[in-house]
Amino acid sequence: MRGMRGPRPVVTIAVTLFLGLAAAPAQGRAKDESSEWSKTFTISGNPELRVDTNDASVLVESWDRNSIEAHVTSRGYRLAIQSSEGEGGVRVEEHQTGDRVELNVHVPTVHWSIGINYRSVRVELKVPRRGNYEIRTRDGNIEAHDVRGDLRFTSGDGHIEAEGLDGVLHARSGDGHMRIRGRFDELSLETGDGSIEARCDSGSKISGLWSLHTGDGHVNLGLPADFAANLDAHTGDGHVTVDFPVTISGSVSRSEVRGKMNGGGQELRIRTGDGSIHIEKL
Repeated sequence: MRGMRGPRPVVTIAVTLFLGLAAAPAQGRAKDESSEWSKTFTISGNPELRVDTNDASVLVESWDRNSIEAHVTSRGYRLAIQSSEGEGGVRVEEHQTGDRVELNVHVPTVHWSIGINYRSVRVELKVPRRGNYEIRTRDGNIEAHDVRGDLRFTSGDGHIEAEGLDGVLHARSGDGHMRIRGRFDELSLETGDGSIEARCDSGSKISGLWSLHTGDGHVNLGLPADFAANLDAHTGDGHVTVDFPVTISGSVSRSEVRGKMNGGGQELRIRTGDGSIHIEKL
């Protein structure tokens, strides 16, 4: 009988560990509940919107209303509106002055915890078709549809995809691909690591800066048949192909093309550190 007492504490410990591990996923699931915040801002003239977030994806869509609607969905975090509900949650701060709206969405730093936690924050915006829109996220994707005006999109670590744009676009990503389509007067696309796919619709012309640059990835640029520019395209490791007739200036090689497209014009500058460049006629 005395020899049988030894294993009993081991059995008890094993059961305790099992119950502890079984409880961990349940705690993780409890944190996966979502919460939401939304607000509509009335606009009387030309809208200006600035959105700044450290860790959230952003979607911008147009609608036929003189207002801006902002909707924030948080999964795995609670919301702390205007910093009034304590620390530890997603902080949403908003301010309107006339037709200018500013929205700041700050996501707290995630600390290590036991369990499976699914956390995400998404900002969805409904805006008038035309306006000045600046979107900045440190770690998240940016997506935009059917907006026009002065558009500025910046992501520290995420891709940028947009279609139906019109006007001026300045887009930059530290690490992510770009897929862009619209009619542009000014176009600046830059990514540290990722491909660039850009389609410029009929009516696009160089009225300001036109520059496409990627540190590591290919560049495919589609242009209208009558697009006129002084082309300066160079790749560090790849080749350059152009569907347009080009009047060459200086030397030409498989990795560099400089010359006039359709009689020339202002500069179209394209650079990639590692990847091919293709300019096609739409």
